[in-house]
Amino acid sequence: MTDVQEGQETSLEARLRRLDQILAEMESDDVALEDALRLFEEGVAHVREAERVLSTAELRVEELLASGETRTLDPDEG
Repeated sequence: MTDVQEGQETSLEARLRRLDQILAEMESDDVALEDALRLFEEGVAHVREAERVLSTAELRVEELLASGETRTLDPDEG
């Protein structure tokens, strides 16, 4: 079972971990062509979703900076 399951919303970190796993599997000498294509397709989907998440975060940061709102993060809170 993988960190990222189909149909679940996943964190960026989980997607990056799965991409590392996919890369390791694809770099192995014994991966069949069909498996490599399936892994590649899954990897592309994770990259696209990660790009979407990062774009959304970037827009949020830009909006906060433009509005003058900033928040200090306290590592002890939470």
